[in-house]
Amino acid sequence: MTSNFEPEPPTFVFERPYNNDHRFLFAFPNEKKMPNARQIQLQRLYDIVNLSVQRDDLPRARRAWSILARCKEINWKAMWRLGITLLENDVRVMESNPHKIDFLRVMLLQLPEERERILAELVQHYILAGRYRDALDELEFYLPSFPYRDNPVLHVYAGLLCIFIAQLPESAGANEVGGTTYDSNSLSRAQIFLEHAKALDPHNIVASEFLYKLHSISQGPGLLSFASHDSEDETHAKRCQPSHPKRRRSNF
Repeated sequence: MTSNFEPEPPTFVFERPYNNDHRFLFAFPNEKKMPNARQIQLQRLYDIVNLSVQRDDLPRARRAWSILARCKEINWKAMWRLGITLLENDVRVMESNPHKIDFLRVMLLQLPEERERILAELVQHYILAGRYRDALDELEFYLPSFPYRDNPVLHVYAGLLCIFIAQLPESAGANEVGGTTYDSNSLSRAQIFLEHAKALDPHNIVASEFLYKLHSISQGPGLLSFASHDSEDETHAKRCQPSHPKRRRSNF
């Protein structure tokens, strides 16, 4: 009696069952539940970029980013926050540089769905760079238009910048509020921005506190309005004019 038993092929040690459970360190944009081989490679590359940033290895992160940004599956514009980090000189130090500001200005025009967040980030980098008037000019340019006019945070930024700019250069370093002189025109603009922010967000503590502070400053002696004062040329002309005292009438 013959049997049709066929022996099983030997199982090699290096053969392993297929496992689709891939674990990644960072959440990948547009992650798929069943990624293919290319998607897995892109996610690994994305992990390398973020892990290199965490380890302060910016040269390696930039090299990995240069490969990732050229892939057609990647919307590198949506990763603008990561792009800002790669422009750092040192990830442990929060600072600004012209490259970051130029990058954010370009992203502000090319990524309309993120423009409010990008504008807030741009204003912060202007402030870190000490370019306070540029930050205020940028806000005043965008705030009258939609959707920026409905953002209370941007109005708070504008109000605080007006308060800072309202200090005269010779008194900007004063520690005491009582010893600082303010420009009333800038304080009036600050009040408008902060009141608008409070109207949009009644629970905004920053807007409420600085509005109270503005009220205290307006009651103090250090308020100065540039518009109500004569210019230097006018003051000099008045001093040069000869005085003609009135003659007293003599009673005979």
